[in-house]
Amino acid sequence: MAVPTPLPRIAEFEKLGLGMFAHWGLYSQLGMGEWTFNIHKRDMKEYKKLAETFTAEDFDADAFVLTAKEAGCKYITLTTRHHEGFSLYDTCGLSDFDAPHSAAGRDLIREFVDACRRHGITPFFYHTTLDWYNEDFERDFDAYLEYLRRSVEILCTNYGKIGGLWFDGNWSKPGADWKEDALYATIRKHQPDAIIVNNTGLGALGAVGNPEIDSVTFEQGRPTPMKREGMAKYIAAEMCHTLNDHWGIGELDFNYKSPQSVIENLCACRKVGANYLLNIGPTAQGGVDPMQRALMGTLGKWMKLYGEAIYGGKPYGATAQNPKNFILRGDGCLYLFIHDLGRLGNVNVTKDGKYTGFMSFNRVPDSVKGMKWMDNGEKLDFVQHGDTLSFNATGYPYGMSTCVRVAKAEL
Repeated sequence: MAVPTPLPRIAEFEKLGLGMFAHWGLYSQLGMGEWTFNIHKRDMKEYKKLAETFTAEDFDADAFVLTAKEAGCKYITLTTRHHEGFSLYDTCGLSDFDAPHSAAGRDLIREFVDACRRHGITPFFYHTTLDWYNEDFERDFDAYLEYLRRSVEILCTNYGKIGGLWFDGNWSKPGADWKEDALYATIRKHQPDAIIVNNTGLGALGAVGNPEIDSVTFEQGRPTPMKREGMAKYIAAEMCHTLNDHWGIGELDFNYKSPQSVIENLCACRKVGANYLLNIGPTAQGGVDPMQRALMGTLGKWMKLYGEAIYGGKPYGATAQNPKNFILRGDGCLYLFIHDLGRLGNVNVTKDGKYTGFMSFNRVPDSVKGMKWMDNGEKLDFVQHGDTLSFNATGYPYGMSTCVRVAKAEL
């Protein structure tokens, strides 16, 4: 069975490659994660008072967006409303539980979108479908769904063209009629080119839902290759991932991932053609935590070396001796992603022991004219026999170790 051709909006989404997720809301002031209202059984009357101290005084939209841009991200998905029910945007009379009615006194999504446009970043809107604040969610579900649809319509009409909408929460009522067709029809009416995502959650990685969905999600788990043969529509894939153990900021969460882990996860996503959506949790009033900024900045240094391969490479069927190694196909070239590469240097200071020398890939039908490391331009010796490509994977020069090194082969 044939694989369908991706719609232009989906093809463009796949080219974005890397995005920044951001979970920010009233919960950020408590520093105990975005689910603190539910997990810690807080009283909503008291919880609502957090809006009175939500000044957003540390939210500099330009600095926020540049954190993503400097990391090599092409898009940002920001929580316009999370499960707590508080909106960072002007709900235009639908509710007074929003940023303009808080101590901030302003539309934070307007600031976000304007900064994205200034810096060439595509804005995406996360929006909850689960709502702990709105009593109609339990009392009158149809009325709640109309409130949800009208909320999304505001996002689709008041902020210009957006990259897409990222929903989360349908898993909270698995047997309910969420009237997705009406919700998605509203989006298509106002934002026909928007990517629509509806998170299937931790328990259903990569599950395909409503026909209007443009991308499946892999929450906190590396994506597997999509089986698109026979699909009615080509659907993209995206992995969303936290920098530590929480989406919203956890003041006592020190369990940060290493740069190596982040880089290898990004590469694993692109190996199967999926995007990588890497989350930060802004501080109480909207600043970026120094540790999170540093990790994003380190990723950005890696992307400056190899970003061309991340954005422009597509899955390629080659296999390697080291199963972590893989090839992406670019425009007239191949990108060879090499893990566990040895480092060169004096034996008294270089703790190595990892293999450095000729590496082979099988199932490479293309003819290679020349090869080099992308980071320093060093030319690499190679040989081809049939569909086997072998090249001399010279080790890292003393003074560098990029976790995953990429070679470019011209065809």
